[in-house]
Amino acid sequence: MDKENIITLAIESSCDETSAAVLRGGRQVLSNIISTQIPIHQKFGGVVPEIASRKHIVNIMPVIDEALRKAEIELKDINQVAVTYGPGLVGALLVGVSAAKSLAFSLDVPLIGVNHLEGHIFANFLSNPDLKPPFMALVVSGGHTSLVHVKDYNNFSLMGQTRDDAAGEAFDKVARVMGLPYPGGPQIDKLAKEGNPHAIDFPKALQDKGNYEFSFSGLKSAVLNYLNSMKLKGIEINKADVAASFQNTVIEVLIGKALDAVAETKCDTLVLAGGVAANSSLEARLRAAAEKKGINFCYPDKILCTDNAAMIGCRGYYQSLAGKKSDLYLNAVPSLALQDVE
Repeated sequence: MDKENIITLAIESSCDETSAAVLRGGRQVLSNIISTQIPIHQKFGGVVPEIASRKHIVNIMPVIDEALRKAEIELKDINQVAVTYGPGLVGALLVGVSAAKSLAFSLDVPLIGVNHLEGHIFANFLSNPDLKPPFMALVVSGGHTSLVHVKDYNNFSLMGQTRDDAAGEAFDKVARVMGLPYPGGPQIDKLAKEGNPHAIDFPKALQDKGNYEFSFSGLKSAVLNYLNSMKLKGIEINKADVAASFQNTVIEVLIGKALDAVAETKCDTLVLAGGVAANSSLEARLRAAAEKKGINFCYPDKILCTDNAAMIGCRGYYQSLAGKKSDLYLNAVPSLALQDVE
């Protein structure tokens, strides 16, 4: 079959979004259906794994049916099934993996297990038709912060990642302590627009030249210590200044390391990926910093920054072209790492 006409059904269920997408070739999205559980988990201040898993079971087949209906594709037209098998919540992942295995078996088509983090990088191919490797990718999500040198569609090198808290995790924890509703990242971003980003001097870790690893645990602790200290002293806290100063520190670290990595690898393109990529300040400042250095900057559409199946289908397509397919023993790997791929 002509590779441009391969029909991929993709499934994503790593956390609290149930998503299914249909792609023609690697980059034409025929449908991308996302059912979010945010309203359910808001009352708990975060995702409850057991509840998430149960909702995925309820949602998975209706979401797949809707993706097929919107794409005007029947099951018999599907040529391959791609699915996220990690990282993520084990119960949530198992729902998607089980559905994908069942469909691949019943349709007698290939099954492709996809690393969720690689999927985030490949979301950029869907929003930027002219994008081609090589490029540098900054992946910033709730559980991960990484710099990846994408040398080709199936050849990339991990330059550095977080040693402890990821940027998104720090955003959520700081937001929770400040009494902001879940999800915390967008709330910090919104509040920061009203504050002074230079009001409070928060620390930056791992600032040695050539160090591409990240650490946000110390920054998170510094924010908590500041809030507690002000409370003990009876001094009124300007939450907008705290949010702005915290966010500014995170963004400065991300931009600095990303630009250094681009320079070291001599790439001319930088892409942003992951859920925290939806942060308006990060996207705007990274774009401005890249343009100032003469670096091309790419960024996915907002809907493709969040967890979605279209990005999984795109990554799965390029894996299949390289013959990287899975067998029906594929299992969920909740702690699956982003690592070198050749």
